[in-house]
Amino acid sequence: MADFIFRISPNIVLGSYTTSRLGQFARDYGSKYIIIMDPILKEVGTSDKVVSSLDDRKVDYFIYDSIASGATTEAIAEAIKLAKEAHVHGVIAVGGSKALNAGRAVASLINESHEIYDFVDGAIPDTAPIPLICVPTTIRDAFMFTNQTPVIDSRSSRVKLLASQQSVCRLALIDPNLCVTLTDNQTASTSIETLCFAIEAYLSQKATFFSDMVTEKSFELLSYALDGTESLTITTPKEVMLSQGGCMASLGAASSSLGAASLLSLCINARYSISRSLVASILLPYIIEDAATFKADRLAKAAQFLRAAKPDTPTEQAVTALTEYIRQHIASANLPARLKDLGVSMDQLALAAEDAGELDLINNLPRSMNTDDLFNLIKSAY
Repeated sequence: MADFIFRISPNIVLGSYTTSRLGQFARDYGSKYIIIMDPILKEVGTSDKVVSSLDDRKVDYFIYDSIASGATTEAIAEAIKLAKEAHVHGVIAVGGSKALNAGRAVASLINESHEIYDFVDGAIPDTAPIPLICVPTTIRDAFMFTNQTPVIDSRSSRVKLLASQQSVCRLALIDPNLCVTLTDNQTASTSIETLCFAIEAYLSQKATFFSDMVTEKSFELLSYALDGTESLTITTPKEVMLSQGGCMASLGAASSSLGAASLLSLCINARYSISRSLVASILLPYIIEDAATFKADRLAKAAQFLRAAKPDTPTEQAVTALTEYIRQHIASANLPARLKDLGVSMDQLALAAEDAGELDLINNLPRSMNTDDLFNLIKSAY
């Protein structure tokens, strides 16, 4: 088992209506912010809920929402320029992964004198970041608690992992009410992707007792959210349990590592703007089938925590039950079950597999894999 190193950062505030306290928390770090926000939030009315708390407490801010194409280097460079000119004290990132990734990059690099492409190409920031407050509007963000940030290199449409300082994110403000604007399909796919994070962290070579503890709790919470509870004493709303499970899965992934499904979904999304959650959901059953040959005991335990198999179920049957559990949820949500259903060709996916083989995450997979192995995984799911 890998060494366990735990840093208590960031502060995590999780609960319904916590967005109404954003202005209060923001005052702890400054009085002038750039808000990096997913543009869709204005259409669904979420942006008003966020900024009203800042207005009430006289926090100065301006909104940057030119991230429709994702956390691209062009958008990040523009946001850094605007933030420098405004002399902001911090960054508030509101939205899904693209907003949070862009926010992390801006907070990390704003005091650097070099161009963003120096860091895309491997340079390490050596200046202090400014405070970042993350306000996710989905139930998952696998990088929120890490010192890496996936961004899209505008020169090549390839995903790159930026190194960042340990203390970039000061506060993760998780309000389950912000997730209720998602469609049923979005909720289903992000729930399965969150389950993917947890399973990958559970199987990783970097797993620790801490990552095991939080991922096992994530399995339990996600199971209750997806399938209901057997006891009437548990009355927690579904969106709250999904947010709690997502927080635990993200903590587990940060303490351990993501796996091949998340790695490939990042690369496919960067090149072709295809939903990461859909790609990860499709790949997850095949990840389980691959890991069944060398991590069967771990998968059987995961199946039991998810109530996909009973405690006395033989290991092989429990692993099969886990795979079917995932596929049944994909089918019941009417999500695509094959990569070909996403309108992408094998030639395009071959490029994404090559991209994935060049990211550091490939070194932390449950077994040694190269580009050929990743491409074989894609072929099996195509």
